[in-house]
Order: sequence, then structure tokens, then C-alpha cells
Amino acid sequence: MTSMCVCIFPAFVSIRCCFLSLCSLSVIASFFFDNLQEVLVIRKIHLCLPSFKAEFTASVPLTRIRDIAHRNDIPHDLKQEIKHTIQNKLHRNAGPEDLVATEAMLARITKNPGEYSEAFVEQFKIFHHELKDFFNAGSLAEQLESIKESFDEDGLSALSLFLECKKDLDSLEETSNVLENNKIDLLIKTILSLNALREVIVKGLESGLRNDAPDAAIAMRQKWRLCEIGLEDYLFVLLSRFLNALEAVGGALWLAKNVESKNVSTWNDPIRALSIGLRQLGLSRWKPEECSAIGNELLAWKEKGLSEIEGSEDGKTIWALRFKATLDRSRRLTEEYSEALLQMFPPKVQMLGKALGIPENSVRTYTEAEIRAGVIFQVSKLCTFFLKAVRATLGSQGWDVLVPGAALGTLLQVERIVPGTLPSSVTGPVILVVSKADGDEEVKAAGSNIAGVLLLQELPHLSHLGVRARQANDDKVADIQKLVGKYVRLEASSTGVNIHPSLSDDNNGDLSMKNLSTNGLSTIGTPSWSAVKTPYSNQGVSTGGVVLLADADMQTSGAKAAACGHLASLASVSDKVYSDQGVPASFNVPAGAVLPFGSMELALERSKSMETFTSLVEQIETAKMEGGELDRLCNQLQDLICSLQPPKDIIETLGKIFSGNARLIVRSSANVEDLAGMSAAGLYESIPNVSPSNPIIFGNAVSRVWASLYTRRAVLSRRAAGVATEGGFNGCSGARNAFTRPILRTRGTPWRLSSGKFDGLVRTLAFANFSEELLVRGNGPADGEVTRLTVDYSRKPLTVDPIFRQQLGQRLCAVGFFLERKFGCPQDIEGCVIGKDIFLVQTRPQPL
Repeated sequence: MTSMCVCIFPAFVSIRCCFLSLCSLSVIASFFFDNLQEVLVIRKIHLCLPSFKAEFTASVPLTRIRDIAHRNDIPHDLKQEIKHTIQNKLHRNAGPEDLVATEAMLARITKNPGEYSEAFVEQFKIFHHELKDFFNAGSLAEQLESIKESFDEDGLSALSLFLECKKDLDSLEETSNVLENNKIDLLIKTILSLNALREVIVKGLESGLRNDAPDAAIAMRQKWRLCEIGLEDYLFVLLSRFLNALEAVGGALWLAKNVESKNVSTWNDPIRALSIGLRQLGLSRWKPEECSAIGNELLAWKEKGLSEIEGSEDGKTIWALRFKATLDRSRRLTEEYSEALLQMFPPKVQMLGKALGIPENSVRTYTEAEIRAGVIFQVSKLCTFFLKAVRATLGSQGWDVLVPGAALGTLLQVERIVPGTLPSSVTGPVILVVSKADGDEEVKAAGSNIAGVLLLQELPHLSHLGVRARQANDDKVADIQKLVGKYVRLEASSTGVNIHPSLSDDNNGDLSMKNLSTNGLSTIGTPSWSAVKTPYSNQGVSTGGVVLLADADMQTSGAKAAACGHLASLASVSDKVYSDQGVPASFNVPAGAVLPFGSMELALERSKSMETFTSLVEQIETAKMEGGELDRLCNQLQDLICSLQPPKDIIETLGKIFSGNARLIVRSSANVEDLAGMSAAGLYESIPNVSPSNPIIFGNAVSRVWASLYTRRAVLSRRAAGVATEGGFNGCSGARNAFTRPILRTRGTPWRLSSGKFDGLVRTLAFANFSEELLVRGNGPADGEVTRLTVDYSRKPLTVDPIFRQQLGQRLCAVGFFLERKFGCPQDIEGCVIGKDIFLVQTRPQPL
């Protein structure tokens, strides 16, 4: 029988972890479209609009070509050709293809000087220029010159510098035997000048136009927007040239060799180029805060430079790890852009392409072409270039190893780690190649015979996954995929990851994992756990029944709440405990309370829903995954529970325990959670920033946490673990929550430190690179929501201060070792650091 308590923890305030007018389009793109996909589309539309200049909005447009087609100084056949292929087409349905036809005609009539009258040729040249203007097809330099008159002094200075740099660069491209370093210098100068000019234009466009703005102002604004987009397109060219120049001087390995010789000045220009590329993406309104934060980090690491030693660690390693974290974050930004386009374009492009009879190959490659033609593609290439250099510096193969070891098993590729992933026919040990993960998967819930995991994606921290891997390069992944279905040996250590075919009798058929930190073999067998047997009744629970956290036990409150209660008692003596190095093991535990098992069943009885609830729980136990039966029952159960509110007396009691406007977090404490063989990490909801002073929102939070016991994923996880869902119901537990945590299911890496239990030696394994952190504002509404802030790690002490990092690592190690001895086994602990204080909010047995 599965039961749950909902933990309620006061949250600390410092928690972290007809066409539209062009004017209208600019306003929409700048202010009204929060959807990033819509911003991308709007920027594409700008380039397709005709000119708004006065001469093209007259009642009789393009009269010049009509006059040309009726001239008497050209042959009759030529007049007819101009009339039918250009004039009539323009009047009937003007399109960019008419510009192509006009350019072909101009080349033809100017090929042999004197063949046609000079007056005719001159008029046709004027028409060609007008048509280019109409289709906004002028060169970037021509477009910029056309807005020169509208610039102020700063704008003129920025324009002049860019045009001068561009001219010098064009001249350099025509010169042979140019030193690549000179080319790099001029490319960087041009990129910097482009950035300055585009910032001026974007700032001007943010001001908007009055509703009664004259046509001339609207036309000039269109020119500004086209120049701004043109500068972005030209940056694509500059970055492409820059990458080619870097490859010419030695590429990523050249940068890595310079690090070995302690010369990191050669990294400065590439770092500037990448930071400007990110800045340009922000100016295009693609996640501007994220672009700014990443750019700040890159420039901060450039300024910080390379030290021989950082704290007690090798300076080169720390320098490279810090860069790697920011580069991974940069690449994640480019992947999110690609994913946005892939979600938006393909279905619509396919429909439109089919309707217009466009070749299937063109339709299929449209989105890829859009990605590869933008600045985002060059930024992605720069990230890959840098990561190759960083990995060469670290001697890394591109894998991040969480738990070193060796394993044998059949290699299988799956999309995700979920119950039902492995076919029932697979009985021997397996090693999974996993495409995607959210970060809170229970590996053993997918199969007790999983010996190892290779993950082809960056993801949040997974303490219970043996190996976390990111896709280093396509070739490496392709080599691994060739082994799918074969019996292999996986070896993972700090020096690298190797996977190769192996004979199935290498370990006599046993599913074994060799821990490289010991000399022996430890067999991974079926997990030994069982649910805490909880009576399916509310006998002995009063309507106001609330248990203080310190009094919580397994039978009434579940493993999580009981462990928190034990932590609270240990905290009171922790300040008297020190490591062998004299490091204090002191920590705090926030206050809390528990709504014990049976409390919420009062709400079921009062609403006369107990019979329905019991029936649904019994049906879930045998419901089939196929055909939607399980999903339907899970949805019905969750809807039923979410419609309930905790008894009023319970909320009133909690209001007396937690004074005033205390901010609480509601957490689960199920009887199948935080056990030695089943952590159920991330399986159930946690809802922060609620208060008993708002009983409706607070009650809804409690019900949502209880309902999360019956999600499809939770039910299947318990099935795989052999734990019955029958009779599952919830109580409520509560305690003050102070933990820092990145947003759930946000890709990224946390800070990872290792510290020796006996020598206190701290090693930095990875720096954090999540994009967002959470903040509960004490003066804001207690509505169950949190503020999300973009993180700039150049301002985080744990990233920039080696002394702080070492001291914190030693303190956490002392706390962990203390708890390991008190609980009798290694612990998986959650908490946060506020100022100089460590707060712990959860501990569970660490799976081995």
C-alpha cells in the first residue's frame, strides 16, 4: 500500500538556485510578442515587405518601365520583350524574380557599348536602381548610406567606423599573401564596429513612432530596420571568415597548445567574437538576458586570465573547467534556437510546400537551411571550436563521468529511461544508450538489470545515474551506436570512457559493476526495499492533527519527514563535531510540521468521495499502459484529489505554528520515497511560496502534491519496483524549506566538488551553468509561484573564489561524513548555503 505525507517547509526569502505598417511590425516585435518563435517570424517578414518610400506608394507606380517599353529608339522586338517579360509582369504580380529578369536585361543591353542608344540605356539603369530600391535589394553599404542623414553625431561616428573597417577588409580580401594574424585583427575590428553600429540602430528603433507619424518617417524607419537586419546577416559572413582564419593559424589545437605554454592571449579575439555573436542574438531578441549573462561570463573569464594555482588546485584545469561550463551553456542556447525553429516551421512548411507544388527535397531542408544561414549557426560553430580546445586542454574525450567503474552488458539504445523501456524478453545485464533525460529518472524503475548508462545529452544533476555523458562529437556517438545489440564492456574513469565488444562470459553472466575506488566487485542485484506499511484509515488522526517535524517517524509521516526530523535532532549537536582537519560539521535544519498519514482522507470522507477514490486506486493497480486506460484513470484520480481541500482545522493549526507571513513549501513524504532502493527523486511535486494565511492557495498546493502520487510516471515507477499502489493516499507533512535548486527539468550542470573524508582534499569537477535560479520574494504574494532570474556566474563566489570553494567543500564533506556515520550508510543530501550557514532539508540513502 502506498501512502504519502505532504511536507510543508517555510521558504527562505533568499532561495536561489493588407500589410501591417512597418511601424506596427516593429512595435509588435519589440513589445507584444513574448513568444520567441513569433519574434523569429516577424524578423523574416521585414525582409519581404516592399518599400514604403513615397514614390512607391503613389497611385500609378513604376511608370518609368512603361515609358521605356514605348520608346522609339529601340528595336520593336526588344520593346515587345520588355513589355511582356517585365512591364506587364510588374503591373500584374511584382516579385523578386522581376529584379532577376531586369538584371539579365541590363547585362544584355550593356554588353556591347553603342549597340543601343545611350538615353535608353541610362533610363534602364535608373529603372534598375529604382527596382532594387523597391525590393529593398540594395547592398548593405547602399542601405546604410541611405539612412546617414537621420543619424546623430554618435550614430555618424559608428557608421563611419564600420564603413571604413568594411572597406579595409574588402581590400584585404583582394590582396594575396596576407598574414592570417593581420586578417584576424581586421576581422575583429570590423566585428566590433558592426556591434557598435547595430546597437545604435536597435536603440533608435526601440523609441517607436507616433500614430500620426508622416509617411517619410515610416519609410525611414523601414530603412533602419532593414539596415539592422542587414548588419546581422553581414555578421554571419564575418564570423565565417573569422573561423576560417582561426583554422588557418592552427585551429583549436593551436589554442590548446598556447594554454600549455601559459599564453592565453591568443584566446582573447575568439572570445570577443563569440561574446559579440551572443550579443547580436540578444539584439535580435532571442533570449537577450541569457545572451547578456553568457557574454558577461566569457569576458570575465578573459579578464581573469590563467593562474598557475587557484587555491590548492591546478590553475589551468580550473580555467578550462570554468570556460567549459560557459561554453556548454552557450551551445545549449543555440540548440534551443534550433529546437524552436524545428517546432515552428516543418509542419507549416510541409503544408505550404505541398500546396504550391514545391519539390519535396526543398521543403524537407527548408528549416535546416534557415538555421545554417543565420548567425546562430556561426555561434554554434564557435562554441564547438572552443569546446574542442578546452577538451584538449583538459585531456578529455567529451564525457562527464559521475561514478567511475566498469560494467558488462548488452548495449541497447532507448529514447528515455522510463518504466517499460526494456522489453520483457531482455533478462541479462544491459548498458543503455539514452537519447534524452529530464534529470530525475529512477534508473532501477526501468529495470533492475541496468548495469550502466551512457547519456547523449547534457542534463541536470543525477546522483543515481552511474554515467552522465554529453555528445562530444557525432563520430564518437556513431561508433557507439554501431555496437547496439552487442555485448560490451563499459569502462568509465576520470581519464576517459571506453566501450568495446566483450565476450558474455567475461563475468560468468553476472551483472557486475566494478568500483574503481575499491579492489573488489559488487554485484548489482534486485533492489531491496519495501513500502512502509501504513493502515488505510484515518483512525487516531484528529481534524487538527499536525506533527512537529522533530516528532515525525516512518509509520506516521514517511521516510522523508522522518529523516528531516532526525536531521533536526542532529543539527542541535552538529556544532560540536569536527573533521580530522578541524573543519566544523555544523548545519541547521529549518522548522517544520507534518500532516500525518490519514489526514487528507478526512477530506475524501467529508466530500463522500472515498468509495470513488478507492475504486480508482484499485483499478490503477491492473490498468493497461496501452490504449489510454492507465492515463484515463490517472487523470480521474488527480482531478478528484485536486478538487479537495485539507480540513480547515489543519490549516488553522499550521497558521499557529508558522507565524505571520511565513513562506512555506509543500513537499511529499510518501511511504515509497527516500528509501535505500527507491529514492523516487523528483517523482512527486513540491510547491514553494505558499502560506496558511491564504488557505485556498495553500490547500490547492497540498492537493496538488497529493495528486502527484498518481501521475502515470509515478504509478509505473512503483510497478517496476514491485510496490503496490492499492490503498495509496496522502497525509501532509510540513517543514521550513531553505534549499537552493535550479528550475526542474532545466538542462545544465551544477557545481560538482569532491572532498576526501580523511584528508580534506577538495577537487573541482565541474562549474555550474544553469540558465536560471529561483527567488521567493518576501514582499510578494504567497501564490505558489517563484521569480526566475537569469544567472551570471561571474558574480557567484562558488565559481570565482577558490578559497570559498575549498572551505565550502570541506564543510560539506564534514557534514556528509557525520551524517553517513549517524544514518549508517552514505547519504544523498539536499540543502543550501545562506551566507555562512548550511541548511539541510532532506537526506536519503544513497544508492550504491
